[in-house]
Amino acid sequence: MKVLLINGSPHEHGCTNRALEEVAASLKTNGVDSEIFWIGKGAIHGCIACGQCGGNSNHCVFDDTVNEALVKMQQSDGLIVGSPVYYASLNGALSAFLDRMFCAGACFHHKPAAAVTSARRAGTTATLDIIQKYFTISQMPVVSSQYWNMVHGSCPEDVEKDLEGLQTMRTLGKNMAWMLNCIEAGKRAGIGIPEIEAKIKTNFIL
Repeated sequence: MKVLLINGSPHEHGCTNRALEEVAASLKTNGVDSEIFWIGKGAIHGCIACGQCGGNSNHCVFDDTVNEALVKMQQSDGLIVGSPVYYASLNGALSAFLDRMFCAGACFHHKPAAAVTSARRAGTTATLDIIQKYFTISQMPVVSSQYWNMVHGSCPEDVEKDLEGLQTMRTLGKNMAWMLNCIEAGKRAGIGIPEIEAKIKTNFIL
């Protein structure tokens, strides 16, 4: 089993990465492999609703790190998305990244997911809420921890002092591993994933 951890910060080794490292170490302790994927610090094009991905084709027409992540997600059993907080929300590059990734992706259904946020002070719960909406529209079970999944600090050294935040990350790793093992046990017992119906879209303007 493997979990893909997406580092949505423009700082590869910043606070968000430190939080994800703590989750990854906990996953490893509990027998689950993981990979931290950095979205980079280059410009990421936003979704233009062109429809060329066919709605879940696993490939976006803008060929960048989004498509790299989609390939890795196909090979993963779970997902954790980490974001820094700038203006009380997730950063713009990650927002564009997730819009395109979830629009083009056909590899998310019924895979457990969680969000992780990092902030100097505030905006973390709003960011968690926004990221988790990507999961719930894709039929992904949301994994929780013992507190909201956040760490605080202006630099990785500050995060080291957030003992409660780091403990929350470790608990998240444990719970993700537990969820994955439960799903695998269910499959071995003959319990398959729910059937995915063709999506019905209703317009409200007649």
